[in-house]
Amino acid sequence: MRTTDRAAERAHLLDLLLAEREGLLSVLDRVLALRGTARLIREAAGADTGFLGERTEDGTVIRWTAGTRTDALQDLRVETGRGIGGRALATGKPVRVSDYVSAETITHDYDERVRRERLGAMIAVPILDRGCTLAVAYAGLHGPGTFGDAAVDALRGAAEQAVPALRLADAAAAQADGAVAAERRRMQASLHDSVGAMLFSIGAQVRDLRSENPLLASRLTRIEADVSEASRALREALLALSDSSPERALPVELAEHCRSFAARTGVSCRFVQLGPVAPLDAERTAILVAVAREGLLNAEKHAGAGTVIVSLAPDESGGVVLAVADDGDGSGPGAGTGLGVRMLAQRAARLGGTVGLIQDEEGGTTLRLSLPGAP
Repeated sequence: MRTTDRAAERAHLLDLLLAEREGLLSVLDRVLALRGTARLIREAAGADTGFLGERTEDGTVIRWTAGTRTDALQDLRVETGRGIGGRALATGKPVRVSDYVSAETITHDYDERVRRERLGAMIAVPILDRGCTLAVAYAGLHGPGTFGDAAVDALRGAAEQAVPALRLADAAAAQADGAVAAERRRMQASLHDSVGAMLFSIGAQVRDLRSENPLLASRLTRIEADVSEASRALREALLALSDSSPERALPVELAEHCRSFAARTGVSCRFVQLGPVAPLDAERTAILVAVAREGLLNAEKHAGAGTVIVSLAPDESGGVVLAVADDGDGSGPGAGTGLGVRMLAQRAARLGGTVGLIQDEEGGTTLRLSLPGAP
C-alpha cells in the first residue's frame, strides 16, 4: 500500500473513531450504558431477569438490573468466592445452578435476597477485557430450571458485546472526573491570584503601618497574625484542590495543553483518550507530557495545519501510546527531526520506549511515543 493510501486510511479511521466516540458520549451516560447491558444479558440468555455486578476491590456490587420483581438484589455486594457471582469472579469461568438455594456448588451467603426475588435457576459469567474482569453478568429464572450450553454461549456473547459499553461508561466517568479536576485547577489558580495577592498586600501594609505608628504596634501585630493564619488556611485549601490521582491528572493536563494551543494559535486541537490507561510513575508521566508539548510545538511551526489531535491509548502489553497528529503541509521549520525529538527519543529509550516522527507525502505529521508499562 502506498504511503498516501495509508495516510488517507489512517485519517479516515481516526475520523470515524472520533465521530463514534463523541456521538456516543453525547447521548449515552453511565446509567444508560449499564442498564442497557442488563437488558442485553436478559435477552441473550432467554431469562426472566438479567443483572450486572460491577467490579470492586473485593468483589462486585449489583446496581443494574432488568426484569426483576423486587429491589432485593439492588446494591447487593458480592464478595469474591461467595455465591454464584463470587465464584464466577474467582474462577474466571461461567457458573450455573438449576436451583440457587439448594445448590451444593456455591456458598449461600445471599440466599435471603435470592428468595425475596424468587429466583431458582441462575447463571453468572465474568465479563473480561484484556484478561481483566470488568464485571459479572447474571441471568436468572423465577423458579427452578436449566441453563444449557447454548445459554452459556449466548451469555458469553452478550458479555463480549457489553465490553464496549462498559469501556464507554468508564470513559464517560473519566471525562466527568476530568472536567471536575479541570474546574478544581481553575479555582486553585483563581484563589491564588486573587485572595493570595490580597492577603500579601494586607500583610505588607500592616508591616508598613507598624513601623510608622509605634503606638499601634500591638494591634497591628494581632492583625498581622490573623493575616498569616488566613494565608496558611489558603495554602491548605490550594493543596486540597490540587490533590488528584495520577491517572486522572495526566488526561487533564494533556487536555489543558490542547486548549492552550488552540487558544494561542486558533488551530482546532482536541485531546482523545482511547481507553483506560494504568497509573504511571512520575518519569513516564513526564515524558508523555513532554512528547505532547513537542508535538504541539511542531504543529505550531508547520504551515497550514487546520486540525491537531492528541490521543492517549493503552496497548496490549500494558503500556501506553501517545500520538500528536496534524494535517499541516509539513513545510515549516519544525518539519524535520529536530533536537527536541532526538532528546525525547533518548529519554524514551531509557524506559524501553520509542519516539518517531512520521511525515505523510500529502501533508500531515504525527509524533508518536510508545512506552511500556512499569516493570
